[in-house]
Amino acid sequence: MQTQRIFLQTHEPLDFTFKQSKDDFIVDELTNIPFKGKGNYLILKIKKQGLSTWELLSVISDTLGIEEHKIGYAGLKDKNATTTQYVSIPLNRSQDYKLLNSKNIKVLETFLHDQKLKIGDLEGNRFKINLQSITQEMLPQIYQTLSQIQKHGMPNYFGYQRFGKESNFEKSKRITEGEEVLKDKKLEKFMKLAYQSYFFNGWLAKRVELSRKSGSKKLNLINGDVFNLHDRTIITGLLPGRDILRAKNEARKIEEQFDDLFIQDKGYRRDAWIKPLNIKNKYNSESKSMILEFSLPKSSYATVFIENLANKNFTY
Repeated sequence: MQTQRIFLQTHEPLDFTFKQSKDDFIVDELTNIPFKGKGNYLILKIKKQGLSTWELLSVISDTLGIEEHKIGYAGLKDKNATTTQYVSIPLNRSQDYKLLNSKNIKVLETFLHDQKLKIGDLEGNRFKINLQSITQEMLPQIYQTLSQIQKHGMPNYFGYQRFGKESNFEKSKRITEGEEVLKDKKLEKFMKLAYQSYFFNGWLAKRVELSRKSGSKKLNLINGDVFNLHDRTIITGLLPGRDILRAKNEARKIEEQFDDLFIQDKGYRRDAWIKPLNIKNKYNSESKSMILEFSLPKSSYATVFIENLANKNFTY
């Protein structure tokens, strides 16, 4: 059930390339938390390369002797990139934090704070991505699409990273239904979230398809849609599970095609549409490359932005 991510663009796919690497994929966390300057936690602003967030937490735990569950973080960051993110550690175990500095880890700044960081404390991320093999002939379409995304926004799909290299629909279904148990509980949770995400992406692709047929530049409203609690203009899609509001009327007729009422894990609703901010680009005609910069809200995927631009799906 791996759903093809489709977009409102109708142009032929563009065959430029990009790599998720430390030189070509740079991510900086954006946070609006006013760090207190006092408290029982030390916030570390860390720049890392070649490490996932889980691997970073493991290094912090081993180096400073802190149990991993006592280390706070606001969001997960890719391994194959240069990323800057915030991590919190108990102040009483922080005196040796400089030992974390290594070839792949650098502590840039520290702040005192009165709370442990948690998922959701992140406002968004700023990306700087190097696109390759961009010919002069592609430029008009790229500029037109960037302008459209900046004005109207784009679908908020889960990117291919959500599903992992080994993940597949049937395996994640068995794990979610308890027919298969994994020793690695982090991986088990990841697979359950992936299972829910298959449904969301399938639903969103259907809604984008309907909107594209009508010639719309954004997602069309349907009677019975469920909206973001803080912005009544943003339609949300279902990650099926318990204790979650479902759409009604005409919107439910589509949503129920991408639902599983037997999932016992908590359900969620996710914004179906987002608006990237501060889009900038710089083209180098000699190297046929483009540096693309933009900001996205938390839990959104830069790779989906690039797919939207190319009007095709990328994979690992």
